[in-house]
Amino acid sequence: MTTTRLAGPGDIDEIIRLREVMLSDFLDMNDQASSWKTTMAELLKRRLGEDEPTMGIIVVDAPDGSDRLAACAVGTISERLPGPHNPSGRYGWIFNVVTDPRWRRRGYSRACMDALLGWYRERGVHVLELLASESGQGLYEQLGFTVSPEPAMRGSHR
Repeated sequence: MTTTRLAGPGDIDEIIRLREVMLSDFLDMNDQASSWKTTMAELLKRRLGEDEPTMGIIVVDAPDGSDRLAACAVGTISERLPGPHNPSGRYGWIFNVVTDPRWRRRGYSRACMDALLGWYRERGVHVLELLASESGQGLYEQLGFTVSPEPAMRGSHR
């Protein structure tokens, strides 16, 4: 059985490293400015210190005792207007589910997702959303996620 835990401030550098691993699967990281890492570190420091956390980060420590992380999954809670399919208006957004290439195919992402789903249940959040990569889609389907009938769009406004 894989042991998971909630991330703490000492994990910030490793969470950033794993995010870079994940992003490198579909972005050329050589062409990207690194200022996002500083901003991410500041955000994580602030969010990990919240008294009533609305961001949960589940991690698995690398089994080699290296003080590195093998995997992580991040989730946030937001409130929107309630509706018939979600009377509480509380939604979970799951992202940054990633396993270091060295530790893949050992169930670490699944363990992180299982723990993150428990984190949401403890907080009464039952409607969850995520974007699935091709490599992650099978796991998410096994966990009960389906393609939403709602049309999704994204814009970038500067």
